[in-house]
Amino acid sequence: MPVLHDEDELLLLGLRDRWYPLCPSHQVRPGELTRLERAGEELLLWRDVSGAVHVQEDRCPHRAARLSMGVHMGDRIACNYHGVQLDGDGVVASVPGSPGCALEGRKALRTFPAQEHAGAIFAWFGADDDAEPAPLQVPAPIAGGEWENFLCYVEWDASYLLSLDNLLDPMHGAFLHRNSHTMHTGKREAAFQIRDTDTGFVFEKTDQRGVNFDWSEWVDTGGLQSVTLDIPYPPTAGPGGPFTIVACVTAINEHQHAGFFWRCRKVSGWERDSWRFLYKTRLEARHWQVLEQDRAMAEGMPSDAWSRENLYQHDIALVRLRRVVRAEARRQAAALADRQPTRAAAAR
Repeated sequence: MPVLHDEDELLLLGLRDRWYPLCPSHQVRPGELTRLERAGEELLLWRDVSGAVHVQEDRCPHRAARLSMGVHMGDRIACNYHGVQLDGDGVVASVPGSPGCALEGRKALRTFPAQEHAGAIFAWFGADDDAEPAPLQVPAPIAGGEWENFLCYVEWDASYLLSLDNLLDPMHGAFLHRNSHTMHTGKREAAFQIRDTDTGFVFEKTDQRGVNFDWSEWVDTGGLQSVTLDIPYPPTAGPGGPFTIVACVTAINEHQHAGFFWRCRKVSGWERDSWRFLYKTRLEARHWQVLEQDRAMAEGMPSDAWSRENLYQHDIALVRLRRVVRAEARRQAAALADRQPTRAAAAR
């Protein structure tokens, strides 16, 4: 059964019924068991003999021991405490200490639907374990085709909500990142507007485009939440037009989060090779410097920052997104509360 959350927990740990990126694909190596905490859940990640990734609760259904301390057996895992074996669907395959017991053949381990895209592992955190997940629709710049991307992965000691604030705040580019090789030009004052889309909204400067960090877009497909933005590139930065960033943030717990920043350009053929070489040899270190500035600012924010703010016109996207996320957290909390008596009655 999913852990039931109240409104504040859902807000701080992440909405349910969403796909969240968990970690870069390379962190889950064949033959190994990987333990992670994400969205307030304790998780076990492992690959079977075909290479398919499995995401499950890190808790043996027998005595709740850590499965991540167990044994990888190729197509299944075994708890190291009493040897209980479970497959990738969460079904108890064997109980060596008591063959034929009622636990064998039973689906007893909470298992999260998982997929891999653009070098990252995604999992579906559903409010109901029995419901089918929504389709995972990743943004076009990280879906392949004419786009090339590099994944930049971070873990910060700050709430994921602070990173969302930062991504929906284009104006900080002209100040915090003013010494960046791509954000040193353009005006340091601006008026903004919000433009609605089918999947969210765009927050943009009304009098400047393609000069600095001039807009960002909040996207919620009903399955995946992300932010997309463009950073203009000078000709010296190679082919492909603007530098597009697709960002997803996943709570680890209330005070930490994982950040996924795909740096993308629309290039193909020899231009793809040219940009990949240029990025790795000249540009990547500069982009890490920008992220380091964001990290220091987020981790340095006081715990009561939201309660002591004095917002102005540049912050209307933050206000809107906070309201949207809060309203959905309230709706989900109410729905979970309504289901709780039914589940309690079924368990008796």
